[in-house]
Amino acid sequence: MNRTKSLDSDLKKITVICGHYGSGKTNIAVNLAIRCKAEHPERLISCADVDIVNPYFRTADAKDILAASGVIPLIPEFANSNVDIPSLPHRLTSLRAENIGDNECIVIDVGGDEGAVALGMISRQLGEVPHDMFYVVNKYRPLTADPRDAADLMREIEAVSGLRCTGVINNSSLGGETTAEDIIDSVEYARECAALCGLPLLFHGYYEDLLPHLPERFKEAGLTDETLFPMRNVTKKLF
Repeated sequence: MNRTKSLDSDLKKITVICGHYGSGKTNIAVNLAIRCKAEHPERLISCADVDIVNPYFRTADAKDILAASGVIPLIPEFANSNVDIPSLPHRLTSLRAENIGDNECIVIDVGGDEGAVALGMISRQLGEVPHDMFYVVNKYRPLTADPRDAADLMREIEAVSGLRCTGVINNSSLGGETTAEDIIDSVEYARECAALCGLPLLFHGYYEDLLPHLPERFKEAGLTDETLFPMRNVTKKLF
């Protein structure tokens, strides 16, 4: 079983992380950018926030963590303010194939339906650049608990954004209450989601400090072919 994912080394110039509200997109996006920078310090890694309304969890909340890890945070001008003006980071609005270096990678955190709409505004430019769009699923979110609903939502995001997903990430979690059994129980769900979406299942995300023994539990459960992606929780606590 792979404990980490070679995907970190294979990130294209643009990597879009999308999914339903509360699926954990921000944690995936931030941790993926940080991991890529740690393994390839010579690369110029950025993490962009495309949550265009003031949500509860967004990449802007992790800007200090990103910067401390050598990742450039690309944050909209009015992020985390009381001004609800939809906006995109300038780096994204000026995106062109010719001005993205061969050694550059931008991870984009797309927030829900509104973020998909914003993504549609720059889909033509993104389409000209080598890119992936990974769809995050979470068994424990009410509107995506059924794999068929999760697949339908992915197609809605694709239709609105004008981009096609290229992989599925399982981030099934109950926050700080998540157990190893919760994640093990989500594996078949994630497999079914990926099958219905017609895409590869890339990895299963988990909080390494909360579940340090998860790799061993996966092995005991016979899930040796699954890839685990250890993360730190970077979303702000509301209470």
